[in-house]
Amino acid sequence: MDLNLEGKVVGITGGSEGIGKATAMAFAKEGCKIAICSRSEAKLAAAKEEFKEAGYDIYTESVDVGNSEQLYGFVDHIVEHYGKIDIWVNNAAMTIVKSILELSLEEWDKVMKTNLDSYFIGTQASARYMKENGGGIIVNMGSFGGILPPMYRSAYCTSKRAIEWLTKCSAAELAPFGIRVNACAPGTINTAMQAAAGRTAADVEKVARNFALHRPGEADEVAKVVLFLASHMSSYCAGITVECSGGKFISQDCNAAWEQKR
Repeated sequence: MDLNLEGKVVGITGGSEGIGKATAMAFAKEGCKIAICSRSEAKLAAAKEEFKEAGYDIYTESVDVGNSEQLYGFVDHIVEHYGKIDIWVNNAAMTIVKSILELSLEEWDKVMKTNLDSYFIGTQASARYMKENGGGIIVNMGSFGGILPPMYRSAYCTSKRAIEWLTKCSAAELAPFGIRVNACAPGTINTAMQAAAGRTAADVEKVARNFALHRPGEADEVAKVVLFLASHMSSYCAGITVECSGGKFISQDCNAAWEQKR
């Protein structure tokens, strides 16, 4: 199916691994021109080589999205490099697993700068160019944690809940300029962030019993949702958050259906 994405310029934060990289690859396969950023130059170099081997040349830049000057600069550099920006994906995120009683204000602020402030900056900076270019698409990466929070991730979950409202506000304000804004809320996805949060394979298997599909998701499955939101296939969608969680906790006991199958 032709998604009409050929030649579109796509900027993605946190694009060197996980969902961000899978999303970048999905857009590249559709014929898009890709720009990704990450704090790690080593991860960026590895991603660039991976894309090169697949036949795609991408623009990479080392950026701390918690640094507003660097993030505004990244958006400017994409336009300088490709001449425009059509699609922007706010994807960068971090988490700190601590009790509210232990979490420092400095740690809280760090999560908010990465997970929420950068989404505002990315939205504002890219939309300014999109407005002058006749429109565009912005996709925000939320989380199921913003719908039903897990324990000891108060900063992360608060930031992800706020993204839903940022999505709605910006979708309403930017619609007159031909800019659509939507969000995707992944559930338990096999990425490095799961490991960073201390979840083992056994932990994931246990919690997956409460998913209708009975398994964690893969990064490329989330990427497909982002492609949908960025394409003409979602042309009448604005300000929505699409859950991509495999039916996480849609029933009091999803596991019963697998045990009984009646």
